[in-house]
Amino acid sequence: MSASSSTGSAARVQPLTPPTEESMTPAQREAVATIVAGPRGALVGPFAPLLHSPELMTRVQKVGEHLRFATELPDRLLETAILCVARHWDQPFEWGFHQPLALAAGVSQADVDALGAGERPADDELVAAVSDLSHALLETGRRDEDAWERLAGELSPTAVLELVATLGYYTTLALVMNAADTEPSDGMPALPERGQP
Repeated sequence: MSASSSTGSAARVQPLTPPTEESMTPAQREAVATIVAGPRGALVGPFAPLLHSPELMTRVQKVGEHLRFATELPDRLLETAILCVARHWDQPFEWGFHQPLALAAGVSQADVDALGAGERPADDELVAAVSDLSHALLETGRRDEDAWERLAGELSPTAVLELVATLGYYTTLALVMNAADTEPSDGMPALPERGQP
């Protein structure tokens, strides 16, 4: 018999709420200082619950720092992949944070709306190819050959690899935030209901 079934809901594991500043360990304080000193400039979204494992948070954020700020992948394609992950995992913070970045990077409003609805974008062929590849990998674990060939014909092998790594990285963040019940900050665009732009 599990602890939760023998003692009721009192034994339920609670969502990963971030530690307070007063309760942080020296390792947690160091991990926060590393993020704040980097290109992110603040502890946001998934990094608050990841603080429960400061070593993991530090290593994870270094991967993300490369994928978000030093990748060969064009920004509009990077942000498209992130929105695909947010939609796939129904992660509202990830969507709310990256939807404006996608628009600023040149993804059309119509394509952002399509991604939010879980539909295929139609304005930009490369955005559509990223969406096709992302959906195939997220849903089946295998690539869509047409999308792969299209992207391999336009991007460097490094950029294609970084696209795949972006899907894995942002999936990790989405699952951490979903487990921690991370909600979008005030003023962030809402994740649309599936099928709704």
